[in-house]
Amino acid sequence: MQHFVKDDSINLLRLPISWQFLVNNKLGGNLDTGNLAKYDQLMQACLATGANCMIDIHNFARWNGGIIGQGGPTDDQFVSLWKQLATKYADSDRVVFELMNEPHDLDVGIWANTCQKVVTAIREAGATTQMILLPGTNFDSAATLPTSGGAEQLLGIKNPDGTTDNLLLDIHKYLDEDNSGTHAQCTTDNTDAFNSLAEFLRGKGRKGFVSETGASQDASCFTSFCAQNSVINENSDVFVGLVGWGAGSFDTSYVLSLTPSKQNGKLVDNKLMSQCLIDTWANSNDTPARDPLPTVLSSPTLSFTGSSTEETLLTATPTLTVTAAGTTARSASKTTNPASEPVITVHIASDTTVLGTASLPSSLTTLITAEGMPGDASYSIALAQPTTSTQSQTATPTGGAAPSVRIPALLWGCVLGSLFL
Repeated sequence: MQHFVKDDSINLLRLPISWQFLVNNKLGGNLDTGNLAKYDQLMQACLATGANCMIDIHNFARWNGGIIGQGGPTDDQFVSLWKQLATKYADSDRVVFELMNEPHDLDVGIWANTCQKVVTAIREAGATTQMILLPGTNFDSAATLPTSGGAEQLLGIKNPDGTTDNLLLDIHKYLDEDNSGTHAQCTTDNTDAFNSLAEFLRGKGRKGFVSETGASQDASCFTSFCAQNSVINENSDVFVGLVGWGAGSFDTSYVLSLTPSKQNGKLVDNKLMSQCLIDTWANSNDTPARDPLPTVLSSPTLSFTGSSTEETLLTATPTLTVTAAGTTARSASKTTNPASEPVITVHIASDTTVLGTASLPSSLTTLITAEGMPGDASYSIALAQPTTSTQSQTATPTGGAAPSVRIPALLWGCVLGSLFL
């Protein structure tokens, strides 16, 4: 965590968690006091870094296979979850609400109506200014959002006062043959998809957040991933952030690894992270940008991927964001401009993760460890004594359309990079 926030100026952490864990497997019930306390310990540690912190319900619009509002949990049960979370964090203006990770195989019109109810509940609970990310179907694919993915319906969602302030389209995209993030070779650079989506958003006068994308270190990906991220940066007037998968407890041999290595006592980013996330962001500042829309966050950020090391750690459920601006190693002369500067966000996921606690509150003397994945009915987090981290590779994203492993709910397992532009 320190590598991203302190060394790389990352300023947004994404903290995935499962619905089941938060309510202790009681659908429609109140947030479980004990489990919420564990998640909140992670949230407070995140906020203590000065970063923005994103809550991500990592359930693919489902509860144990049943689709929300479409034969599974009712809208009211989903609304209840978010109403309670919004009440809890209403006074924290640096908390971002990502309603759901990668919905798929559902009626997007009905889903948009469900999301409208949730947005209304969040705002009426007192969280009136926080950013809310609105996810479409087809796993939130950038290629289909303007058509069958539901962007048109989702952008019709409004705050109770009739505005669309801080309501952003959530966006995901991978570069391999089936958009699953499980193959080493990159077969597309997604530039057409992102250019088309940018024009769509620009035409609507709206913004989006690329909250998950990734690639391997295959030669084809250095070209394609860098090209994709350059296009996202070039369209920073509509793309607020970019999150790269993944690092943390993922071993450096993991196909999509952005995990830094430890060299001479320091964490060093790999070439994919350096060239395709950090450098594309830094280079974008040398290109005149379009006039930006009103800023959606008071402090935009640059975030990216990190890995656990032999340090006292804390494990849990987040995504990590860091600001590249101000990073002495790469852009010493830059300073973050809240209105137009991009940011890279970091994601974290793994079976057990570890987090350096050098600058965390002294009261945090235990570890939070997690077993399973956030979408699992049996997913759980438990407290443990501080220990030394060991890197253990977690499951790779499951293939095809539903890679439920992409963003497991641990604080240091898999770090993703995200750009707040």
